[in-house]
Amino acid sequence: MSTQVTDQPSTAASTSPRIGKWWAALIGVVALAAALGAGQLVAGFVGTTASPFLAVANFVIDHSPQSIVKWAEKTLETWDKPVLKLGLGVLLVVFAMVAGLVSRRKPRPGQLVVGLLGVAGIAAVYLRQDLGPIALLAPVATLLVGIGAFTWLHSVALRTPSVAAGAEDGTTRRRFLVTTGGVAAGAGVAALAGQFIGSANDAESSRAMVGKLTPATAAPPIPADADFAKLGTPPFLTPNKDFYRIDTALVIPQVRTEDWSLRIHGMVDREVTFDYNEIRNRPLVEQTVTMTCVSNEVGGPYISTANFVGVWLRDLLNEAGVRQGSQQLFATSSDGWTCGSPVEAALDPKRGAMLAIGMNGEPLPLEHGFPARIVVPGLYGYVSGTKWVAELELTTWAARRGYWLDRGWGEQGPIKTMSRIDSPQGFQSLPAGRITVSGIAWAQPTGIDKVEVRLDDGPWRAAELSTVVNDSTWRMWHLQADAPKGSHTVVVRATDKLGYTQTEQRAGTVPDGATGWHTVVFDTQ
Repeated sequence: MSTQVTDQPSTAASTSPRIGKWWAALIGVVALAAALGAGQLVAGFVGTTASPFLAVANFVIDHSPQSIVKWAEKTLETWDKPVLKLGLGVLLVVFAMVAGLVSRRKPRPGQLVVGLLGVAGIAAVYLRQDLGPIALLAPVATLLVGIGAFTWLHSVALRTPSVAAGAEDGTTRRRFLVTTGGVAAGAGVAALAGQFIGSANDAESSRAMVGKLTPATAAPPIPADADFAKLGTPPFLTPNKDFYRIDTALVIPQVRTEDWSLRIHGMVDREVTFDYNEIRNRPLVEQTVTMTCVSNEVGGPYISTANFVGVWLRDLLNEAGVRQGSQQLFATSSDGWTCGSPVEAALDPKRGAMLAIGMNGEPLPLEHGFPARIVVPGLYGYVSGTKWVAELELTTWAARRGYWLDRGWGEQGPIKTMSRIDSPQGFQSLPAGRITVSGIAWAQPTGIDKVEVRLDDGPWRAAELSTVVNDSTWRMWHLQADAPKGSHTVVVRATDKLGYTQTEQRAGTVPDGATGWHTVVFDTQ
């Protein structure tokens, strides 16, 4: 007697419905949108930077290798943050699609992927020093809504024949598209609502209420011959909209004057706290200062000059009483960024370190630190220019380390004697004959004494210098030269008032600023 074996389906897996690939991917993406929309909505109530998307992006910035950070700064310049957010968004979409594709029969694998992304958002918010426990509500909402939306859409898809079986049933397919479209639209509305709620308490309206800042001690007027803008140099004062901006903030902190305060503590005789009105109502001073970024390559653009209005930082520190042995003024921004300045520089009356609340005749722009920032002339911005400053601690170099110190940068960051050619520009074509070479030089707080220019293999020639404004600002220069038809190379070097001539040796920006002579190649026709 024989037994005939027939090949028949015997498992539930072979007969259970399975969602089509594109529909599964769509479920993941729509669930992601719902999750991010919910997180943005809750972040509108508990703080914009509590958005898990932004928290994860900030985590990436804070923990990226220095080589990648430098590549992004050099290659992408001010586009580095938008590119980071775009890249993170694309990566999340890919993960969301994967979550859908691995869950064509059962939702559990996708729920796990969504859950892991949600936990990453919670961890990123938790690690933010500028956020309190209540901020965790935003990533928790993201996690719960993400899993909930994914689970619900998955179940709806399995109950929709044309989605689960691939049948040509246009009616049910359209019904599912309407469902997913409704969820996506709801996510968009939630995100916009969160943005609106967050902006309702933004700093721009608070800034508008500050009014005119009239210094009791104004900066000397800028002489007419302080720049050679008609010959190709920048204007002496940089308009606020053109002032360079380098920081780690993905979203500009929204700090209102009514919420702002500055705490000074640490190695002091007494801890003191100032609110905005206390600073605003003091006799204000105005000072013209050139600020320079340590990331500025030879010939780079990250240098600008403004009239800053505020109070002397040394007066505030003296009210707290700086104790013997304090070496570092450790500043913390409202978004958690930190930097340390030498106490000696902060207290030096000749240097003129400031707590600034105004810039070029108006309250600080939001992107430049409103309501208040630190300005210490003569030091690169990464150790002197804390924007949105909230706290100053007197301490030692060994006790605290600023943000950039753990990323390979130097401790104290004095600005180096440097110069730049602004005209002619690289590979520019000019008429043969008499040409004008012009540019800027800087050596804050020492000041520039001489600028020399060399055309091709000719001798060094002294350039004509603009009128000195003060030693903590840049100085313009220009030179007339004969350039016959052909290709030419022009080089510049500066000498400061201590007699130091900038070195020819090229060095990168890490750890404490670039060095080398700026060279431009151009041709004449």
